[in-house]
Amino acid sequence: MPKFLDNRTGLRALALLAVAFGALTLKEGGGVLFGPEATRAAAGDYVPFVLWSNFLLGFAYVAAGPGLWLRRRWGLRLAALILAITLATFVAFAVHIALGGAHETRTLVAMSLRTLVWGFILLAARVLMRTVSRPSTSSES
Repeated sequence: MPKFLDNRTGLRALALLAVAFGALTLKEGGGVLFGPEATRAAAGDYVPFVLWSNFLLGFAYVAAGPGLWLRRRWGLRLAALILAITLATFVAFAVHIALGGAHETRTLVAMSLRTLVWGFILLAARVLMRTVSRPSTSSES
């Protein structure tokens, strides 16, 4: 196992990745959803349910970061939920494409990236949660 995965630095890196990915998702998705018409036009044939799912998940990405940083089980569970919803959205998007729905190729690339990133975060966090002891607290959520 790589050395960075042997200590809490790995979990902190995953937490920072989750927050940064979430902030970028909120900025980009929010720009298309709530920005000027020119921004929506530049987005091309975006698929509204994919855009809304990803935008709303951006808040969950940001929330998962502190849970992972603090080595809490709820952070791991939230990462699993994020991956599950991302996969469900990806499947629905694939059905949309199969039925001839308009879409942008970059959406397919972005959904692949999201799935890979959250799959990596979840799997790495599971390994790290087992190898790094949690700080003692009086309550666990």
